[in-house]
Amino acid sequence: MSSEQKSQSQPGLDAPKAEGANRPSNPFSRFRAEPPPSYSVLLKQITSGKVKELELVPARREVIVTYPDGRTATVAILANDQQILRTAESSGTPLRVKDVRQEQALAGLAGNLALIVLIVVGLSLLLRRSAQVANKAMGFGRSQARTSPQSEVTVRFDDVAGIAEAKDELQEVVTFLKQPETFIKLGARIPRGVLLVGPPGTGKTLLAKAIAGEAGVPFFSLAASEFVELFVGVGASRVRDLFRKAKEKSPCIVFIDEIDAVGRQRGAGIGGGNDEREQTLNQLLTEMDGFADNSGVILLAATNRADVLDTALMRPGRFDRRIAVGLPDRKGREAILSVHARTRPLAEEVSLADWARRTPGFSGADLANLLNEAAILTARHQSTTLGNRELEMALERITMGLTAAPLQDGAKKRLIAYHEIGHALVAALTPHADPVDKVTLLPRSGGVGGFTRFFPDEEVLDSGLVTRAYLQARLVMALGGRAAEVVVFGASEVTQGASGDLQMVAQLAREMVTRFGFSDLGPVALEGQDQEVFLGRDLIHTRPSYGERTGREIDLRVRVLASDALQQAIQLLESRREQMDRLVDALIEEETLQSDRFYSLLGIDPPDRRPSLGQLPAWT
Repeated sequence: MSSEQKSQSQPGLDAPKAEGANRPSNPFSRFRAEPPPSYSVLLKQITSGKVKELELVPARREVIVTYPDGRTATVAILANDQQILRTAESSGTPLRVKDVRQEQALAGLAGNLALIVLIVVGLSLLLRRSAQVANKAMGFGRSQARTSPQSEVTVRFDDVAGIAEAKDELQEVVTFLKQPETFIKLGARIPRGVLLVGPPGTGKTLLAKAIAGEAGVPFFSLAASEFVELFVGVGASRVRDLFRKAKEKSPCIVFIDEIDAVGRQRGAGIGGGNDEREQTLNQLLTEMDGFADNSGVILLAATNRADVLDTALMRPGRFDRRIAVGLPDRKGREAILSVHARTRPLAEEVSLADWARRTPGFSGADLANLLNEAAILTARHQSTTLGNRELEMALERITMGLTAAPLQDGAKKRLIAYHEIGHALVAALTPHADPVDKVTLLPRSGGVGGFTRFFPDEEVLDSGLVTRAYLQARLVMALGGRAAEVVVFGASEVTQGASGDLQMVAQLAREMVTRFGFSDLGPVALEGQDQEVFLGRDLIHTRPSYGERTGREIDLRVRVLASDALQQAIQLLESRREQMDRLVDALIEEETLQSDRFYSLLGIDPPDRRPSLGQLPAWT
């Protein structure tokens, strides 16, 4: 590069420097905080007259310097510094002394007061919590019964249906409470206790409320499990407190639900029983019939396990009456449906009498659930009245479960169709068997691919008398599905679909041999229905009352009954193979065959028996 080019390029390189040198200073630089001067510099500034005034703060060992331009600075000094005083005096600089001890005292006092307030608040909260715990501890022995005054008990006997016999028995209790003088002048005394025994859902609690409502007396209600606590003696204390409150409001009714929670037999069980429960039971026995006079207090109790109650609790003078609250009959079910249908709009097509016939074995709670499920389905269908369709769907939902996705056409659907038609066809061809109500391939939740439903004989269910021919017919009906699989697909192609049927067959056949005497072993009851209450079946297995040889004979008779029933079902289906194939084709096409449709395809008249579905298991 030539010297001329260097001289030409040099101004270009120096231009930015010149530009930067001519830039204006930062306009905010004068607002930057300057560091305070050192002690020696401060003395020089005071001597030279560059300080306007000084303010000395001995408590903080500092001096506040004010300059003529208004700037201030704080400089630390030594304790009892005399140098700065002499320098300010010699230079004539004004100096003031500031006393901050009062401010510090006030700040310290405020801090101490805040600490005291915090301590007081904490102690008050702690004392309040301790008082609550103490009150709770003292309240352990108090009764937890819920008290309902006369005005709040609105249930009457008209609201309780299906248990007419129990209401008639309890009507005397109401008369005792309303007109005790009628019985007292004849020397009769008011019953001390009434025990309601029956299956769950039959209306025992509702019946107790109706008694209180009819008599117009206060009503105490609680569960027996509320007596027992972790602490020993609490249950007995609660029993005493309960009867004390009841005597204050005499005459009244005390209702204890599920009394078997505290009324079980004493001294039974592994380890000798529970001391707290036994103390509670002892106190209850004393209060019901002891030295204390509890006239005017009637104890109502409900249980579905009367067999486990202590004998001292069941004697006269404690529970004077034992009233059975069983499942309702046909008229009772119709009355229960009428009570629950008061608040539900039913379609004109619905006949409560027909639905009462179709629900044998249903309790009052089951019937209420039936109408409730039907109301839910009616709302889902956006309808205004409950019809037979919704009631039918509700019944199947209760007895068989929720609906599942329909089966697709294929081998599985045909296999299930043969299985269900096997049940239905065998039942139609077997004397003493229940008539067919419905055969369907619509699956249900829980793995049920389809089911066959029958009309069980309500007279048999109500009377409890079952003939040997009826039980043998049920064995053949139950094995109809397995027989259809053997006839159509062969013995090597049968499925596990009949597992539930086989369990039922094994149980029924064993009861026929060991309990009912329906075998050549003779009229001997080799096994009982009662199970050990306190010793669990899975924990301790009691030895049977018969010998090993008799056990082998029992097993042989059970197998013979099951095998004969299967062979009879196979023979019936082999002789009607064409009819079975025709019924299967119709079932696959229509997916559901009602009773009339099924018997019309079979070419026979349906049995002359009123429909009654019941809760007997449908064959799946």
